[in-house]
This record gives sequence, C-alpha cells and structure tokens, in this order.
Amino acid sequence: MSEITYVRGDATVPSVKGAKVIAHVCNDLGGWGKGFVLALSRRWPEPEAAYRAWHRDRAKNDFGLGAVRLVKVAPDVWVANMIGQRGIRTGRSSGVPVRYEAIGTALGRLADEVIELGASVHMPRIGCGLAGGKWSRIEPLITERLVSRGIAVTVYDHGEGGG
Repeated sequence: MSEITYVRGDATVPSVKGAKVIAHVCNDLGGWGKGFVLALSRRWPEPEAAYRAWHRDRAKNDFGLGAVRLVKVAPDVWVANMIGQRGIRTGRSSGVPVRYEAIGTALGRLADEVIELGASVHMPRIGCGLAGGKWSRIEPLITERLVSRGIAVTVYDHGEGGG
C-alpha cells in the first residue's frame, strides 16, 4: 500500500500532472478568514464564494459536520471544502474546534469524488492549525479513508515547519 507523501511547499500549487483536489477543513459557522483559506482566497475567489453560499443556504442543503463540496477552480484543479471543525477557537474557549469523526466522514466522501475524477489529493496538515487537532490523530484517517483506496495524497509543510 502506498503512503502519504510529505513535501515542503504550498498546497495551493500542486506540481503534479493530471487532476488534483486541494483538500482543507472548514468550520461549521460560515467563517472564512484565517489560516489556509487565506492562501486559497489569494489564488481563487470560487472556494470562499461557494463555502459562503453553502453555509447561507444550509437550511436547504447538506452543510454540516462531515460534509464536503468540491469547487472547480481550474480545468484540472478542484478545492474540497470539508466541514470538520465545530465553531472556532476563541481567546478563552475550552477544548479545540477540530472534530476528528467529521474529518473522517468528510475524507470518506472525498474519496468517492476523487476516485470518480481520477485525481490526486493535496493538503496542508488539515485540522492541525486553527482547528487545534493533532496530526497523530488525523494522519491515520487520511491513510484509512484515502490512501487505502489507492488515492495518492501529498501533504505540504510550509518552510517554517508548521502545517
């Protein structure tokens, strides 16, 4: 079985041929404005616009923990908005916003879409930045839901060494 490939670089610029899906974790509050989403928004307006519309119409759609939506941003590039975070971290909040079960569910749904597209998956260390998650809990979810199904996954670390 293949493994996750780790590289230094920018997850918004995957340097492989073929169809690519850039996956990241969103919160369930409709908030978009900190962390990896800023890098996405600098490159493409569509992921943020799609996320905000999805949240705005949530009474009539599947928006919620574990949901995933793919947004096409280039002929062979999609961004996967995955809802894997309950709320956001505030100054005095107890606990972390990451929801491992929701990330696992979203990754499983993502796998089905990625297989249909014949794509590879690219991501930062999802759920570990503002969501406050531990990579030691998220990496096995990626291996189980994506890699075990034959999907090539590349995880990008920025030069500072963080995810």
